Amino acid sequence: MSSELFPRLKDAAAAEWQAYTHHSFVQGIADGSLPEAAFRHYLGQDYLFLIHFARAYALAAYKATELADIRQAAKGLSTIVDLETSLHVQFCAGWGMTETEMAALPEADATLAYTRYVLEKGLSGDLLDLHVALAPCIVGYGEIGARLAADPATRREDNPYAAWIEMYASPDYQQAVRDELATIERLTVKRGGPGRFAELATTFRQATRLEAAFWQMGLDAAN
Repeated sequence: MSSELFPRLKDAAAAEWQAYTHHSFVQGIADGSLPEAAFRHYLGQDYLFLIHFARAYALAAYKATELADIRQAAKGLSTIVDLETSLHVQFCAGWGMTETEMAALPEADATLAYTRYVLEKGLSGDLLDLHVALAPCIVGYGEIGARLAADPATRREDNPYAAWIEMYASPDYQQAVRDELATIERLTVKRGGPGRFAELATTFRQATRLEAAFWQMGLDAAN
């Protein structure tokens, strides 16, 4: 399999990627019209998602066969547990949501479907399978944040979701995206082969559809 796997995956899932990154939930964030109830439901479920995201990085360490990959997975796990979750809790506090309340929430069907799918791909496959399943989340949020931040049509004044856009357009998050893409390409060189692309593309498409369903979950909660 040639390098530059991620662009090929996006091309293979062009319709799904468009539906995910330009979902009406995202457009509501851009123009500030997203119902507050939709965003609050999303925030609570995203807290639960982060817990399983951390589990995925722990699984990545287990699946790794080289110390460098184990170190990278450990760094990712620490970032989620020690930094991202804390930042998310602080962000949610601004919306009147406490960590205790979010931890007690039942997992929505969309949360269950996506997180368990990622973990299952990691359990049944190798490190490349796991990172491809995670890529729509990590890379997609970065693409959405950068696009909305650069779009002159995005509402800046009095947009309650401006801080969310800034978070995913930030240099730190954009660097995390670049690091993830570099990891995928490195793993492709080590673990890829011509016969693997079709299966990896199927995983990527499904994970992308599940990301779109996560947005839709928020909208449905507001109806």
